[in-house]
Amino acid sequence: MRRFAVVGHRAMSKGKLPLNDLASGAGRMDVLIRALMAGLMTSHGLRKDSVVVLHLLGGPGPPRRIKFDGETLKGLHADERSIAGTIGKVIATPLPPIGHWQPITAGISHSGGGLDFTLQEWQDGTTVLLDAEAPRLWKPKAMLLANGKASERTVNFVLSDDQPLGDVATDDVVIRSLGDQWLQGHMAIGVVHFLLDEDVELNL
Repeated sequence: MRRFAVVGHRAMSKGKLPLNDLASGAGRMDVLIRALMAGLMTSHGLRKDSVVVLHLLGGPGPPRRIKFDGETLKGLHADERSIAGTIGKVIATPLPPIGHWQPITAGISHSGGGLDFTLQEWQDGTTVLLDAEAPRLWKPKAMLLANGKASERTVNFVLSDDQPLGDVATDDVVIRSLGDQWLQGHMAIGVVHFLLDEDVELNL
């Protein structure tokens, strides 16, 4: 299982989403949508072993989380505007209580709360905060695992939008990088999928 927490510091959590202004008026919702597509989509289908949680922190009102579960997700198309329309329908509905995941449609649900609540819910896996200045995610001279188990473990990855993530309110986080360059979120997710798909030994 691969789980991706994507933090949108300015992303709208309530109201009417401006579909023609996702980059500015919607608070860089375009960045989150690209990360969502990279986390869940292959060339001709969906990854059944992936979950993406978008964290909409930009208001108005309290933060909102939207969860996309590849195992049960249906009807998601590889089109930024179409996905924005789906998100727009979610943020137009009343915000559920923190900790209660209210279904919207197959594979999509939403809840109140921020990143700290998501990490509490994900304590059954190893959580990796991606940071270009940290040690590499893979081990030096990493080899392919003979037993092919790397892709079967549960690993959580935390990514931010175009703003620094800041302090993460938990000690149970491993900080790792994908190289010296700061990659865009959707590109970083693609690298992570490659490493796990190929069963590369991770430095966790």
